[in-house]
Amino acid sequence: MPEPLRGPAFSSYAPDEVGWLLKDLTGVALEAPTEEREEAVQNGGAHYAESLPEELLPDDDYQALFRAALDTGADRLAHAVGVVTETVLAERGPAPVLVSLARAGTPVGILMRRWAAWAHGAELPHYAVSIVRGRGIDTTALRWLAAHHDPAAVVFVDGWTGKGAITRELARAVAEFTGRARFDPRLAVLADPAGCAWAYGTREDFLIPSACLNSTVSGLVSRTVLRADLIGPDDFHGAKFYRRLAAADVSRLFLDAVAARFPAVAGTVAPHHPAAPTWAGWAAVERIGEEYGIHDVNLVKPGVGETTRVLLRRVPWRVLVRPGAGPELDHVRLLARRRGVPLVETEGLPYACVGLVHPRYTRGATGADGLAVRSA
Repeated sequence: MPEPLRGPAFSSYAPDEVGWLLKDLTGVALEAPTEEREEAVQNGGAHYAESLPEELLPDDDYQALFRAALDTGADRLAHAVGVVTETVLAERGPAPVLVSLARAGTPVGILMRRWAAWAHGAELPHYAVSIVRGRGIDTTALRWLAAHHDPAAVVFVDGWTGKGAITRELARAVAEFTGRARFDPRLAVLADPAGCAWAYGTREDFLIPSACLNSTVSGLVSRTVLRADLIGPDDFHGAKFYRRLAAADVSRLFLDAVAARFPAVAGTVAPHHPAAPTWAGWAAVERIGEEYGIHDVNLVKPGVGETTRVLLRRVPWRVLVRPGAGPELDHVRLLARRRGVPLVETEGLPYACVGLVHPRYTRGATGADGLAVRSA
């Protein structure tokens, strides 16, 4: 089997912080314009994991919003990191193997690893693997993990939950894994507003600044790619390393800023007892979809992190915002204004915001009534 990729040859992270169970596709042209990708995906002509969105350098105004969010939210982030890490250590023993879901989970996995080292002197292994909605987790990566570690020690890590689609995908994929190894599919996250994760730092929907950016806060690594002409049966899923964006890379800055606050929050950190999932987020998404005439739940993206993704790399239609949402949504407001997307204040929203992907998108689509999309 292939071996993990590590920085600095692949990613801007230090080599001991994460091993990427990925195939390096840096030299392959995979990017396509956002509108072209959206139309192809919604028309059934392509899967979202077969191409990549174009990654551009964030401008000065947007980077300033990221830094402001990091400055004001570092304590809250550090506290959530401590809570989820202590919960994992209390429930799964002192030596778990952290396996983050690339790429949003990877900065969180690194921070959990740093907390374990800072608070307990533990050097936890950490890897990043690919999971693709509708196609499952990378089974070559699972075989590699089973060959090198006790599967019972593996803890899957992600950044946040939206409605719970990846939580369900992970449970299904692990259950179908045909190897003799048995992995625990339950997920550990920083924020679990969907109410579906096993271990979490909080169940509140709050801004995790790493959601504001793409590769420049994720070790300069792209989203993962799964395409039959590029990924063989014994290959890991693929990804690219964007060295050309190094001037804007804030991956280590993000990690260092949060880790620097560990001493300040340590006195208030305690593990929680994992509660049964409520799946409240999924129910909310179904209600919103019915109200707005969207019959594919995959086009309703709840929470700050998921809304940001919609605005950065999908074709957004509406952003629903909870009344009174404060400065932590400033980057959402900026992105929505730049893309001409209306913000709709919505009472009773269980999330700070919800992004709606343009339903039945074509490049001539309308839908100005905000309730249903007319045919182009």
